[in-house]
Parts: sequence; C-alpha cells; structure tokens
Amino acid sequence: MIQFKPLADWGFPSFNRPLLIAGPCSAESEQQVLETSQKLKSIGAHALRAGIWKPRTRPGSFQGMGDVALSWIVEAGKKTQLPVMVEVASPKHVEVALKAGVDMIWIGARTTVNPFLVQELADSLLGVDIPVLVKNPINPDLELWQGAIERLWKTGITRIAAIHRGFSSYENSTYRNKPNWEIPIELRRRFPTIPLICDPSHICGNTFMIPYVSQFALDLQFDGLMIESHLEPKSALSDAAQQLTPDELFVLMQNLELRKPTADSPIELSRLEDLRDQIDEIDTEIVDLIANRMAIARQIGKYKYKNNVTILQPERWAEIVRSRTDKAVSQQLTRDFILKMYNIIHEESIFQQTTQMSQEKNANEQTLKQ
Repeated sequence: MIQFKPLADWGFPSFNRPLLIAGPCSAESEQQVLETSQKLKSIGAHALRAGIWKPRTRPGSFQGMGDVALSWIVEAGKKTQLPVMVEVASPKHVEVALKAGVDMIWIGARTTVNPFLVQELADSLLGVDIPVLVKNPINPDLELWQGAIERLWKTGITRIAAIHRGFSSYENSTYRNKPNWEIPIELRRRFPTIPLICDPSHICGNTFMIPYVSQFALDLQFDGLMIESHLEPKSALSDAAQQLTPDELFVLMQNLELRKPTADSPIELSRLEDLRDQIDEIDTEIVDLIANRMAIARQIGKYKYKNNVTILQPERWAEIVRSRTDKAVSQQLTRDFILKMYNIIHEESIFQQTTQMSQEKNANEQTLKQ
C-alpha cells in the first residue's frame, strides 16, 4: 500500500487541522499579492496560493501575468514566512517555478485529465523533493485522478495531496462544479493515508455556499481547505464571484466546527458500536437477499431461453421502478438513491440472465452434437 506523508510532516509553520491554503485566483500585481498574503498570514493561513498561468477556456480572457508574477509570490512568501504554491501545466512551468523558489505546486483539473501531460510533469519532477497537490480531473473519472497520483508517486515524491474541486456537468446545478462526494470518498478508501483538501471556491462558484461546502468537507474528515481570497473581489481579473476577502475568510474559519472521528465517552462509544453491529447484520441480510434475487434471475434466464423470450422487458422494468421508488419515498429514502440502486441491480440481473441463456444454448448445442 502507498504511504503518503501526513500534512503534519510537510513542514507547515504552526500546523493544525484544518490546513488552510488561501490566496487570489490570479496574481494581478506585486502589491496585490504582498498585501493579500500579509492579511492571510494574520488570519492564520498555512500556505499561500496564486494563479500565475491561467488555463482559460477561450482565448482573449485574462490568462495570468505569467513568469513575472513568480517573483511576487515568492517574495510574499519570504516576508510572511509562509510556503507558496502555484499551478503548473507543463514541464516548462515546473522548471521556471522551481528556479524562482516556489515551495509547492499543484496540478489543475484540466491537466489531470491528460495522462500524457501528467507523465511529462512527473518526469520533470524526478529527483525533486517538493510537495505536489493534484486536483481531480474536470470529468468525474476516479481512475484518471488515481493514475495522476500514482505517476507522481513513482517519481519518488511522497508529499502528495489530492484536491477535490468538483466536476463539470451539463446538468443544471446549484454548483459551478458538482461535488460528487462519493468520488473523493472512494479515493480515500483506495489511498487511506493521502491528505485530502477541498476547494470549495471552484465547487461553489460563488461565496455564499462556501461555508456550507467547507463544513461538509470537514465533516467527511477532509484534512484542509483551499480557498480563493482577494482584497477586492469585485475588481478581480478572474473568478470574481467566488473569492472571499481575507476578513470574510477569517469569519468562515472561526465558524467552522471540527468534529472528532470517534466519541470520547466509553458509554457513547459502546452505543455507536451496538448500532454498527446492527448495520453489519442488516448488510449481511442485504447481500443474501440480492444473491437470492440473482438466483431467481438465472431461473428466469432458463425460462426465457426455453420459450424464446427477450431478456429486456421494458413494461416490467418500468413497473419495478415505479413501485419500488414509491415505496422507498414512503419510508424516508430518496428517489435518486433507489433509482441508482435498482439500476445496478437491474444491470446485474440482465448479466445473470444473459449468462444463463448462453449456458443453456451451449448445453443444447452439445446435446444436439451427441
């Protein structure tokens, strides 16, 4: 199993959970970067961030100040005694960022989606001892996210963290990028020791939802937050709607509640274990019931082969969806959940029937040959 270094061993000054990485979406001027950094230092930020090269969707948009801004953030880091980080999207970016003295780098969502480019970045970091944070790809593809992390690990980098910034979607949503929380949760299951950072700025796309998303992330035991902050958000050259002022960020951090992974009281802990035991018993029953359901599906497969009946029965499936979702809603379950669950069950049922019909056909052909 891959073992990542915990954030406490990354060398952050005065580290405490949650880790706070903050700074403007874009470095716009030397004065802006320095004044913002000093303010963020005063409210307890652990690290400073700023966009230097901005991967914008369309040409003509503000694409960052480029190489010249590297010295601004590095100098701000020296004056505040905080580590600084920038986004890199090419080996050239890595080269000039390291030469300028940047302490950490992050790989953006538009880069993580491209394994060829991630490998080039990994190769450019070979032998370099620098923390690297990897944002999820823009599309909800866990394998791409995991693959990017593994490519970096293989170069010898052990200070790797994952940044959850949400996923693009064509669906109407209250989020700029849908959080799809199940994806970072599964990433943590696969990599139990990887530090997990939430980027509520890009998930929300606005400031009023950032407190809710930040708290939700901490309730899921995320290790920290990466939040965009600007002295005058309304005048920001990029992503103005999602940037908090340092003062607003301070209030947000003060109001966040840090929960414990377990109860302190032996009595309360025992009560939790009793409830978990009940869950375990129910889960065993669920697995047994699904196995029994699939056994019946195989019998149905035999019947359909014998009587030359199609596998998919749309009217029957529509009735199952209607009746099961109605029953689920009446028992305080969500319609979306039951639909997802039965889609998975139906997919497995079709597979079982198809396999059974294939076996029946093969057996019948063997009998005819004899």
